[in-house]
Amino acid sequence: MSKKKKRIRLLLVDDHAMLRQGLRLALDLQPDMEVIGEAGSGREGIELAERSRPDVVLLDLNMPDMDGIEVFHRIRRMAPEAKVLILSGIHADARVYATVEAGVDGYIVKDATTSELVTAIRAVASGGAYFHPMITRALTNYVRGPSQPAALDARLTSRELVVLQLIATSATNKAIAEQLHVSEETVRTHVKNILRKLDQPTRTQAVFEGIRRGLISIE
Repeated sequence: MSKKKKRIRLLLVDDHAMLRQGLRLALDLQPDMEVIGEAGSGREGIELAERSRPDVVLLDLNMPDMDGIEVFHRIRRMAPEAKVLILSGIHADARVYATVEAGVDGYIVKDATTSELVTAIRAVASGGAYFHPMITRALTNYVRGPSQPAALDARLTSRELVVLQLIATSATNKAIAEQLHVSEETVRTHVKNILRKLDQPTRTQAVFEGIRRGLISIE
């Protein structure tokens, strides 16, 4: 008898009850997902995350009692193993970039399709990152300053530049390995070197640092 695949355990943190209900109905239909809790406030979301230890938290930035980024920081402290996917109506705002600096695992807009949301959840649950194209474009415009440091300053190899460009597409290590015809271990080594050379703690922050330096582009 085959072993039953573990479901992705989800916590919904949003102050709109109707939205949470719609998300629950849509996500519970996925064979590999289950909604284990809902919270209508930031404080309730933090408490539920600590108590239920979800795999992924879907978090709105606009909460009635606390700023969404502060909620993220507290969830990260209370349940460090949980991945956090921002689900927000904010598309272009300094707070969007602040979420990247804070280290969230992904960001998707509320008018995205269910298919896009499911893809985003699976990506962050597997250890990757996911940023909706609208968010990626907004972030790209935000991080592009009037001047960009020379690309050579980063000292990335040509293969590392290719891997960084692929990371920007939200591709997983496995997908990158298949595309480049190398092992996942080789990709992990490249990613580790990229983070070290760009002095960034996460893949997502490395991507936007790469954009800022003019090493890669997202159009």
